[in-house]
Amino acid sequence: MPRDYYEILGISKDASLDEIKTAYREFARKHHPDMNPNNKAEAEEKFKEISEAYDVLMDTQKRAAYDRYGHAGVSQQYGPGGFDMGDFMRAHQNDLGDLFSEVFSGGLGDLFGGSIFGDLFGTGTTQRRGRYTTRGRDIKVRIPLTLKEIYTGAEKKIRIKRKETCKDCGGKGGKGFKTCPVCGGQGRVRQTQQSVFGQFSSVSVCPNCRGRGEVAEEICTSCNSTGIVGKIATIKVKIPAGVQNGNYLSLRGQGNGGEHNGPPGDLIAVVEEKPDHVFTRNGNNIYIRVPIVYPLAVLGGKIKVKTLSGDVMLKIPAGTQSGQVFRLRGKGMPNLQGYGSGAQLVEVYVDVPKRPSREVRELINKLSKIKT
Repeated sequence: MPRDYYEILGISKDASLDEIKTAYREFARKHHPDMNPNNKAEAEEKFKEISEAYDVLMDTQKRAAYDRYGHAGVSQQYGPGGFDMGDFMRAHQNDLGDLFSEVFSGGLGDLFGGSIFGDLFGTGTTQRRGRYTTRGRDIKVRIPLTLKEIYTGAEKKIRIKRKETCKDCGGKGGKGFKTCPVCGGQGRVRQTQQSVFGQFSSVSVCPNCRGRGEVAEEICTSCNSTGIVGKIATIKVKIPAGVQNGNYLSLRGQGNGGEHNGPPGDLIAVVEEKPDHVFTRNGNNIYIRVPIVYPLAVLGGKIKVKTLSGDVMLKIPAGTQSGQVFRLRGKGMPNLQGYGSGAQLVEVYVDVPKRPSREVRELINKLSKIKT
């Protein structure tokens, strides 16, 4: 039976995108076959396992299907052959470059041939020599929501500052490109150094062309040769019903544009649940405290109770005690996975007047003399 994806990456089921990426970095460095030359076959299988977990948990729809149905919810998306490392690399080629530049610091990633997966899995996803592009950075925003908005779902318009493709140069950064004289069009330069352990070489991005392998004879002044300029954008974000504080939505391609026509990053919208002065939320259940008068507690009756979908009538049985809790089924928060709803828990308490009138005091005195 396949292992749990969260267990594979050593994370909790409510882990954020950043936590998933961090976990993947750690395991990728530990289990990459090139880091395990004495046991490459086993390392490759382990590496595929953590990559499959990363692929599912980083995708909002795949993750939701997996949380609801387990491996059966995502197995069909991989086809009859199961998870394919080549497909994985094609889907994540834009973000894995940045990911592994952090993991294999000091040029190790470049020593493996630009993309550390290229030779191993035959994916053909090594970065092209020349015309080097970089993926744009993700943008994280917080979206405050009321309980009512979370209950019904909402669509929010947000204004963000982001980098977009420069229209003046079409994202190229300039005109009249020619081969970089420093790296010879390779986009990288190799340096050989001597240490106490012997001679070793490292590869780094060419400082003259910044990895492109070519330089412009005429630099675009609008973007300072980066191919991107700052803009203000208005983005619509659809929030599904039932989200919780800290949940996130990933809008692919709505982040910062990449330099030199590189692919854009993502917009990560994090849900921020506003406190409510009437309701308290616990998972999918909603809690409310409602006062009742003493005669109603003794004799029973009906009271009007607020819910997120409107007022409802609640039957109070005779002899109800202060602090007793009643359950309104289906009046809680909708399940994020799309089936069922929680309940609304109504705690009633006897409302004791702080300054009773003379008439009320007389009645209470008479009542206290009656044996029940």
